Amino acid sequence: MELSVSDLAVSLGNRRVLSGVTAAFQPGRVTAILGPNGSGKSTLVKTLAGLLDADAGHVKLGTRHIARIEPRERARLIGYLPQDATVHWNMNVRDLVALGRLPHRSPFAGTSQADAMAIGAALGATDTHPLADRGTDQLSGGERARVLLARVLAGEPQWLLADEPLASLDPVHQLGLLDQLRALAATGMGVVIVLHDLIQAARAADDVLLLKQGEVVAFGPAVEALAHQPLREAFGVEVMIVPDEQGRLLPVPIGRTKL
Repeated sequence: MELSVSDLAVSLGNRRVLSGVTAAFQPGRVTAILGPNGSGKSTLVKTLAGLLDADAGHVKLGTRHIARIEPRERARLIGYLPQDATVHWNMNVRDLVALGRLPHRSPFAGTSQADAMAIGAALGATDTHPLADRGTDQLSGGERARVLLARVLAGEPQWLLADEPLASLDPVHQLGLLDQLRALAATGMGVVIVLHDLIQAARAADDVLLLKQGEVVAFGPAVEALAHQPLREAFGVEVMIVPDEQGRLLPVPIGRTKL
């Protein structure tokens, strides 16, 4: 099911953060949201997840308004990984990942075979099987980030929304996570991620949404949205477009736009 926003406006307190945002995110594709600091990226992802109310416009999953979907069902459909995700108490990693299955289980029900399979798949997808018997207080920041992503994936959502999921990861695990997100999209899952790195976005994303001061600068295939003019407008930078070993066009920042 398509996840879409139409003429969306969102405020935080008295400050308008998003204005007139319209976009349709497609299942089976990875969409990267990029923009300067304060451009509204995190606010957009939270609104897509149904965690923030819109001042105007709407968010829909298929033909259904997100705000009208019961929270438990919404949790089964949309998995959200916040930028500042934390673990508030020490527990076994496997048990933490198992919390991702709660929207699928009735109260007080034990772990089913389907739960166990989903938990195992999530641990495998995030390379956290070796951590499964550790306490969360024994994890590094990068390990904790991967475990929290595993918790989301254990819920087997139709959509994964992740706010800067690469922030705490070393380069090897950044590349591994991007590969996994593409693999998830290949199964039909819709993936929307907030990124800062233009090259990583060009490598991983099918589509890119560029924001600046809460408004859309460009939205479309990555090769079009990450071209010279949209990046000048959004970031004020000049880029050199170079092909990688697979022929993907990568925008490499080379300097600030001259006024």
